Amino acid sequence: MTTTTPGAEVELAIGGMTCASCAARIEKKLNRMDGVEATVNYATEKARVAFREDVAVSDLIATVEATGYTAREPEPEPLPIRTEPDTGSGTAQEESDELLHLRRRLTAAVALAVPVIAMAMIPALQFTYWQWLSLTLAAPVVTYAARPFHKAAWTNAKHGAATMDTLISVGTSAAFLWSLWALFFGTAGTPGMTHPFELTIARADGAGNIYLEVAAGVTAFVLAGRYFEARSKRKAGAALKALLELGAKEVTLLHDGREELVPVGDLRAGDRFLVRPGEKIATDGVVVEGSSAVDASMLTGESVPVEVGTGDAVTGATLNAGGRLVVEATRVGADTQLARMAKLVEDAQNGKAAAQRLADRISAVFVPVVIALALGTLGFWLGSGAGLTAAFTAAVAVLIIACPCALGLATPTALMVGTGRGAQLGILIKGPEVLETTRKIDTIVLDKTGTVTTGRMALLAVHTADDTGEDEVLRLAGALEHSSEHPVARAVASGAAARVGALPAPEDFANIAGLGVTGVVEGHAVLVGREKLLAERAVLLPGDLRRAKAEAEAAGRTAIAVAWDGEARAVLEVADAVKETSPEAVGRLRALGLTPILLTGDNRAVAEAVAAEVGIAPQYVIAEVMPQDKVDAVKRLQEEGRSVAMVGDGVNDAAALAQADLGLAMGTGADAAIEAGDLTLVRGDLNAAADAIRLSRRTLGTIRANLFWAFAYNVAALPLAAAGLLNPMVAGAAMAFSSVFVVGNSLRLRGFQPIDR
Repeated sequence: MTTTTPGAEVELAIGGMTCASCAARIEKKLNRMDGVEATVNYATEKARVAFREDVAVSDLIATVEATGYTAREPEPEPLPIRTEPDTGSGTAQEESDELLHLRRRLTAAVALAVPVIAMAMIPALQFTYWQWLSLTLAAPVVTYAARPFHKAAWTNAKHGAATMDTLISVGTSAAFLWSLWALFFGTAGTPGMTHPFELTIARADGAGNIYLEVAAGVTAFVLAGRYFEARSKRKAGAALKALLELGAKEVTLLHDGREELVPVGDLRAGDRFLVRPGEKIATDGVVVEGSSAVDASMLTGESVPVEVGTGDAVTGATLNAGGRLVVEATRVGADTQLARMAKLVEDAQNGKAAAQRLADRISAVFVPVVIALALGTLGFWLGSGAGLTAAFTAAVAVLIIACPCALGLATPTALMVGTGRGAQLGILIKGPEVLETTRKIDTIVLDKTGTVTTGRMALLAVHTADDTGEDEVLRLAGALEHSSEHPVARAVASGAAARVGALPAPEDFANIAGLGVTGVVEGHAVLVGREKLLAERAVLLPGDLRRAKAEAEAAGRTAIAVAWDGEARAVLEVADAVKETSPEAVGRLRALGLTPILLTGDNRAVAEAVAAEVGIAPQYVIAEVMPQDKVDAVKRLQEEGRSVAMVGDGVNDAAALAQADLGLAMGTGADAAIEAGDLTLVRGDLNAAADAIRLSRRTLGTIRANLFWAFAYNVAALPLAAAGLLNPMVAGAAMAFSSVFVVGNSLRLRGFQPIDR
């Protein structure tokens, strides 16, 4: 249905794009329409278009189709969250079909091109009618397998543009058509014709030469590169799928005191549902019964669980870490915070410009130059009286030698070796599009929880009264906390067990909601919790423990009071501990020319304390931000002219990772963050971020060198072609040597080493 509301916006699924310049062309055409503002993303194959009320969506689609591509409004993603993945319809199915067709073309091209290349390069395989078998094998490669290149070249030609597709199409077509002429009208079809293995530079009769191995080999090599690129591009929407999978799949509805387990999709605003300890909260709502600690760190980044009781709001997909809750649903489906975060990620991905492919930028200049050189060669030889055959031989030779098969290997081989070496070091690079960005990055935003810190509460310090030993405090407090399910209690219990060993069993254990725990341990009446818990029992902290508690809270840590037998005995400090490697990693990031900035949903006191510990100045701390604020913070830095990398691990970081110029996701974190990132740091060590940027920059440098040499070998032979001195063996050798060099240069990435730690 056509949308015509003022200030309307639509997202179109674009088909037929083969490179970043295609996206730029569509974007340019759409933006030329009056009252239209469009952004086209090659990676996600989508166009986001804002338009005036007098513009119809059908007009937008018509403009895209007139440009030579397809467009349609994509199927809406159903919400609430599905319990089964959608694999049979819409864009996902089209992407799968596209990859299948590409794989079929690649398989056919490789199977048919290998014997063609072997016969052309090895004289021993050139039996009496070998040239006709080569034609039989090469014809399907140049017509069926290379069809996407020819189609894209024709689309480009209609709009006066030239890309890598134009270069591949012109070169392979020239090689194939010349071979056809030589076979049927020249002397190449004579029985017993051979290509001797000699790299002589001498003028020969072009009518006796065929270049079928060039046409078939180039097609196969370039298709291989396209296939691997398409596989990585398919993951563009995986962040949204990961986000939508985070929510609960089923919910326990309450009807007149009865419990009924139903799919979360049946939940409606106003329904009341039960959340047991350890379960996810099904949707946004308000607690109407019970109290508990809710772990919202995956959504908010807050490392300390939030205490909730009657009347408090809770968020869908967060974890009930404590008691039994009855929640009344206030928002469901697309209105929930989780759904809004998914929309944030999608918006950030669509607004993120795809990196322009280096090969296309080179081709845009190289192709017109080569075509002009071929026409100039033809005119020169015709003008010099050399004859039509000699003139066409030289002109076609220019087109053939200018088609470098190594172009198809330049990016995928470097990426394959670079990503393989990265995987050994705990670094996953998603695709070639992200590499260019690493060269420009000048600012790196670090999420706190789970990235700079461990993301888990830990016992950091024990302050005792003068007559009390630390081991005794840990044994008694740890025994009591061991019976509690609260995350802070678990931190105390595990820290105590690590220090003093096995913990005694408590008696008369009681959990005082929001305050702490009480019980009897080894004959002592023990209290562990907030200072208020002790005060209610007329137990006061002495001056030294009160000071320790104030200092701990000033540093953003949780202070826990311990008392037994009517006396305050200790204060325990619990906090999200900084990873041991984080201070060194921050220094290494600075050494790469980056400015580290700490970004967190935690309060400022906690954030500044962590920043000081890792060596980040207070002016580079952004604290107390919600997920949408994280996206805004990254945008503000970008508006200041910075090129921003973001390192994060939580669901709350996913949109910011997508918005950043370069997203680095901790592999120990949430799937949504990992899928939204451009690089994944598998080992969860911030040092890996520095290694990831170094490796990415090295891989990009290798790709650039590969592209240079992919052209250089062939460009060096252009004068020979123009002079009419090119024979098939020189053309084949240029193709082979450039490919060998590219592969060898890429293999050097296996020697990449992380900085010694």
